[in-house]
Amino acid sequence: MLVFLFDYLDGFYSYFNIISNLIFRVIGSLLTSLYISLYMGPYFICWLKRLQINQIVRNDGPKSHLSKRSTPTMGGLIIIISVLVSTLIWSCLSNVYMWYVITVFIGFGIIGFIDDYRKVIYKSSKGLTAKWKYLWMSVISIIISLLYFFSTNNISTQLVIPFLKDFTLHIGLLSIILSYIVIVGTGNAVNLTDGLDGLAIVPIIFVATGFIIVSWLTSNTVFSEYFHIPYIMHAKELVIFCASIVGAGIGFLCFNIYPAKIFMGDVGSLALGGALGTVAVLLRQELLLLIMGGIFVIEACSVMLQVSSFKLFRCRIFLMAPIHHHYELKGWSEPRIILFFWVISFIFVLLGLFSLHIRCL
Repeated sequence: MLVFLFDYLDGFYSYFNIISNLIFRVIGSLLTSLYISLYMGPYFICWLKRLQINQIVRNDGPKSHLSKRSTPTMGGLIIIISVLVSTLIWSCLSNVYMWYVITVFIGFGIIGFIDDYRKVIYKSSKGLTAKWKYLWMSVISIIISLLYFFSTNNISTQLVIPFLKDFTLHIGLLSIILSYIVIVGTGNAVNLTDGLDGLAIVPIIFVATGFIIVSWLTSNTVFSEYFHIPYIMHAKELVIFCASIVGAGIGFLCFNIYPAKIFMGDVGSLALGGALGTVAVLLRQELLLLIMGGIFVIEACSVMLQVSSFKLFRCRIFLMAPIHHHYELKGWSEPRIILFFWVISFIFVLLGLFSLHIRCL
């Protein structure tokens, strides 16, 4: 929004060109979302407590979670508002990529909101049925995947292979299926990871920071050629969106860190997961997301393995899935599990960025 104003004023005062600079806008976006989330947090927590919108704990979950029943949930609304306001202020809204990401971000957020709302109203941990949740997530993801495929050139069919600089697959129509899987899969994987205080938001901050770097490199002709990745002109504004996620995430972490004063809820985890998946699709870095978001992959795979093992062999691989509950039941303290997963997530992001470095050797 401010980009248009700055570009107009640049015709009268040349120093406004500095304000419209990408780095300046990235910093502005991050600080704006950080301030909004920090400002909203205390008021939002008090408001949710008055309405008694508290966390619904699974009856079959770890007993240590019973004490969390009085903690407000749906705190993801803080993140959504912070990210949207910051993005609308600092990004160039004529960029079609921004609207792809914002559509998924809001759409998945609405699905998560309905899920959280039903849990609170009916005092049940089930919420929105899996059938309806996947249906609407699929509808949004398929629409965005089709729009992206038919509105861009052959870049949308490329699949960048991490660590390999001179090898890029052109997968044609399969890119639509891949885009769908990545967007829906990331949304659900982040949702599964959000089971302990601050467990999901820090890996989200790490991955979003990684995509700030990747988006910036991808939008620069010199760096994209140097790192042997596709040059994507529209990727520049994704830097702004990812920066707003980092700022909002840091602000939310101040209230979500152990012991949490508020939980993100499905409204936040689905929105953020879907948005990160969409960013990866638009950058043609689906496999890089698989590396940088490795902690989300581990959580999702632990659930799939647990379900498959029980259905096929009537036995469980883990004491409880997702895998962070397994460590809880083994006697690990919650802060220890959280810190361990944060470290693993940080290593995955570094590994993903290192794969870019390998491509330029």
